[in-house]
Amino acid sequence: MTVSEVSFPNNRYVLLKLTDSQPLPDIRPGQFVEVLVQGSPSTFLRRPISINYVDREKNQLWLLVAMVGEGTKTLGKLSVGDKLNLVFPLGNGFSPVQQPGEEVLLVGGGVGVAPLLEYGKYLKAEGARPSFLLGARTQNDLLLLDLFRSIADVYITTEDATLGEKGFVTHHSILREKRFDRIAVCGPKPMMVNVAKYARQNDIPCEVSLENMMACGLGACLCCVEKTVRGNVCVCTEGPVFNINDLTWQI
Repeated sequence: MTVSEVSFPNNRYVLLKLTDSQPLPDIRPGQFVEVLVQGSPSTFLRRPISINYVDREKNQLWLLVAMVGEGTKTLGKLSVGDKLNLVFPLGNGFSPVQQPGEEVLLVGGGVGVAPLLEYGKYLKAEGARPSFLLGARTQNDLLLLDLFRSIADVYITTEDATLGEKGFVTHHSILREKRFDRIAVCGPKPMMVNVAKYARQNDIPCEVSLENMMACGLGACLCCVEKTVRGNVCVCTEGPVFNINDLTWQI
């Protein structure tokens, strides 16, 4: 695919917008791509990146990338017109709408907010009522807020109280004031575990999108194995989205 736009939501993230000469395939919210990083001699394996947004009118695929290692920092050096080798769409995404008007809370932290944007857009288009609950250390770590707000209500927590309510996402008052029909989560594992615990305690169906290392995306390398109630499975093929009842987390 060809890089059509490059922007930097902050100094640690790059937003790549990619286009192709062929129409994009069907893509389910929560699926991901495997990116071949060229120009980085020490990066041998592809990098898994969540699909952030799909713009059908522009035939455009968005990737929100956290620049944390040599491979992802190399992606941050791409320019408009550069080519990017992708394998996609991979994995199983979030559940479809269960019933018209259902209230779905989408909880994200860090780069885990990425797949929730496309999921929120899908839920709204299909007649559900999504809401976003986004957490960060400080307001400067919150990403693409205008886009999230264009889709649904956005609730925010920051650890330093620079925006929204102070604390972690599980401390937000919306969890005490409103009951949701379903919850979907992506972000750091401790955050996902705490949200899963809240969901189970309140008998709310909950899905989590795991961020295990996924080198091949096809279930061949076995580096993304997760223990489930059905035994060990590859996150790249069985996930990355799982119902919390399928996992062996101590919640």
